[in-house]
Amino acid sequence: MSHWIFVTAAYAIASLATAGLLLWSWTSMRKAEGAADELKRQ
Repeated sequence: MSHWIFVTAAYAIASLATAGLLLWSWTSMRKAEGAADELKRQ
């Protein structure tokens, strides 16, 4: 059995995890910016 299947799978999992982390971080940042803007308005 070729090891390249596992190498490719590992890269795919790592890429998906990185994309998920970026999306989660971006949404958290947007939420925090909204909360900060709301505090400035008060």
